[in-house]
Amino acid sequence: MKYRLFDFSGGDGELLTRGGLERVDDHAGAIGQVLDELRSGDWIASEADLAAVGFKTIMAEGRTGCLELTAEVVNAMEACNHIAPAHNPPYIRGIRLFAERMPGVPLVGLFETAFYQWAPEASARYAVPPSWHDAGVRRWGFHGASHKFIAERSAERLGRDDVANRARNLYVDDAGSPVDGPPLRVVSCHLGGSSSVSGILNGAAIGNSMGLSPQSGLPNNNRVGDLDSMAVLHMMRRDGLSIDDAENALCNESGLKGLSGGHNDIRDIIAAADSGDAQARLALDVFVQSARHWLGAYFAQLNGLDALVFTAGIGENRACIRAAICADLDQLGIRLDAEKNEAAPTGEAVISTDDSPVKVMIIPTNEELVVAREVKRYLDHRRN
Repeated sequence: MKYRLFDFSGGDGELLTRGGLERVDDHAGAIGQVLDELRSGDWIASEADLAAVGFKTIMAEGRTGCLELTAEVVNAMEACNHIAPAHNPPYIRGIRLFAERMPGVPLVGLFETAFYQWAPEASARYAVPPSWHDAGVRRWGFHGASHKFIAERSAERLGRDDVANRARNLYVDDAGSPVDGPPLRVVSCHLGGSSSVSGILNGAAIGNSMGLSPQSGLPNNNRVGDLDSMAVLHMMRRDGLSIDDAENALCNESGLKGLSGGHNDIRDIIAAADSGDAQARLALDVFVQSARHWLGAYFAQLNGLDALVFTAGIGENRACIRAAICADLDQLGIRLDAEKNEAAPTGEAVISTDDSPVKVMIIPTNEELVVAREVKRYLDHRRN
């Protein structure tokens, strides 16, 4: 359980303090401990000093955007538990515990699907019967807060304040703010325990490698990523698997863990691969190939690139993964500087060669700030 406390009284959001708890068994007790930390640090006198609690919520049936987490919205989240079994249930438990603990404080969620509201329909549509589409079977996309931050910050780094302003105000202006200059084309690679790639045009997403659920796209720590849907039916029939058996295999025993022979931490997989473990090497190769697949897809859809951005735990910290993804892409204008890549400091960095047509950058994401800003805007809008 992680938290950050922001103060918006002076402008865009000042981070006052942050903290977190590991290996939480008693979530109600954990909430109490967090509040005790905020009080003992003299950040708040009581819960009444909090304007709201913001959550980076995943998905809800028939809803997206930044919403107050009423009973109806939480029930809509619960309807998606089977689509996001690793995410929605713990969030819902936490939201309900917060509601019990501080009934007078608004609870607001910025849904991870919100950033993809303006993606072209062709990017969101699966080739399924209309009744399936009407039931919500489409590419939603996730890691929205992270990719939105990258859209803002990469534009700032490239001197495009017009695009940065549009990205920052997407949910306010309904993606309608004008852009003064030429198109700005960015691919954002959020690579970590859970990974996705987004194409971004003028600060707005044109698509995301994840689809209906966070179980799709790149292979994740122990979640499968992209898979032919018939494979599930085939294995259920062949081995007599129940729905629960299949779900466990896809969500808990697949991904990098399934490929590498049991490792689901990239550090362990890299170490094993460097020691000659063929399964670990394969896991890395599949991960890199998947990232390159989506990079190429968005390169084509954007008709070129101005920037390629790496973020999140793997993207920010694993030079070997960045190098593998960028290898032999000079004909696409992506020229990685090997020395800059290896020596990249903690924080933001440009790691492409000086003459690279595409700027390759590391930008640490800040999902919490994006959530806090949108919650503040929601509260302001509600007051007005």
